[in-house]
Amino acid sequence: MVVEITDWAQEILSKADTAARRFNPDVVIRLANQQGVVQAVLAQAPEDGDTAVSIPGMTVYVERGLTGVVDVEEPHDRLVLRPEGSSPNAREH
Repeated sequence: MVVEITDWAQEILSKADTAARRFNPDVVIRLANQQGVVQAVLAQAPEDGDTAVSIPGMTVYVERGLTGVVDVEEPHDRLVLRPEGSSPNAREH
């Protein structure tokens, strides 16, 4: 398994995808390690080695080497990568 994406994270990624596609219908979302933190990055295409992960309504591309559970933490709906097998975070709102 590359990553598991929680329902909450799927909602956040879907909103980002919808907003980005208003400006560029060809944009893709990549989950990438940016200085030790998982980030949703807008890109023109997946990079070599990315794995496609289907979630409802879209495909997210995951950078090679990322494993675990993509979840969300408050404040500001921040994406986080937690260890494989972690339980989803409880929504505070």
